[in-house]
Amino acid sequence: MLSLQNHLKSNTKRISVAPMIDWTSSHYRTFARLFNPNIYLYTEMISTGAILKGDTAHHLRFFDNEPPLVLQLGGSNPTELAQCAKLGQDYGYTEINLNVGCPSDRVQFNKIGACLMAEASLVADCVKAMKDNCDLPVTVKHRIGIDNFDSYEFMRDFVGTVAETGCTHFIVHARIAILNGLSPKENREIPPLRYDDVYRLKQEFPELFIEINGGIKTLDEIKTHLNFVDGVMIGREFYHNPMLLGQCNELWGRQAPTHQEIFDKLLILLENFEKTGVPLTLVMRHYLGLFQGLAGSRKWRQALSGQKSLSLSQIEQAGRAVLAQNAG
Repeated sequence: MLSLQNHLKSNTKRISVAPMIDWTSSHYRTFARLFNPNIYLYTEMISTGAILKGDTAHHLRFFDNEPPLVLQLGGSNPTELAQCAKLGQDYGYTEINLNVGCPSDRVQFNKIGACLMAEASLVADCVKAMKDNCDLPVTVKHRIGIDNFDSYEFMRDFVGTVAETGCTHFIVHARIAILNGLSPKENREIPPLRYDDVYRLKQEFPELFIEINGGIKTLDEIKTHLNFVDGVMIGREFYHNPMLLGQCNELWGRQAPTHQEIFDKLLILLENFEKTGVPLTLVMRHYLGLFQGLAGSRKWRQALSGQKSLSLSQIEQAGRAVLAQNAG
């Protein structure tokens, strides 16, 4: 087993922002990048149908500062996934990821997400098709199990089957998914976390890159997990408390940025959005967690959320007030 010290000194450590539908949009990701140059960012899950039959450029374009950036695909048709993987490469993504973890009814109906864990051979076919059609790394994000298929052995066999394609990177949400009876939100909270199963997976497949996800909220917790696995993925905590992204700079021997530094960069970002016609009310919801934990953070959120219109001066005034309240 690798020690924490060795993990932190190696080049294999990895911190990722989890893909979250309606949350990890390009406008959020370019903000998240301000906090840390090393973290991996993910798109929202994008279905193959949306890319191939919809506005491809709308779904795939991103800002210059976003990479390293992973395109997460939802689908179960090997040919369509292969086409989308190639498009992801052409657009400049860093990696391609297959979603085998989302438990929502809508994606199950379309044979996307966690339900695919019951069809390891199909997932393997999908991954192989993607790898054969692009030169980027192809990874898989999955649960530790689904419904009654909840044993460690079930997950181990799933990973083993998919790994036979040459896939070497698995992101494991350390909860099972209950596909009938629980909402997506409940599936993030009710099934118990089983971190030991993910640690065991790394022990049994030392040659694979294993990244852990689920319920992780602090830098100390991240460091603890890096004793046992190669990477840590965090979703909602990074979104609601983005300064945790900044704190993770410590893992690379860098200092965290200050709230002042991030706010000054945010104003430049918002000014650029405004110049290109992006309504500030559309993007501001992604930035309400900037001052999480500081005095005045609630007033910041109240002043800028749910507004019919917002000006850059309003945002600057609200932010300066929080910074002044916490000065010294």
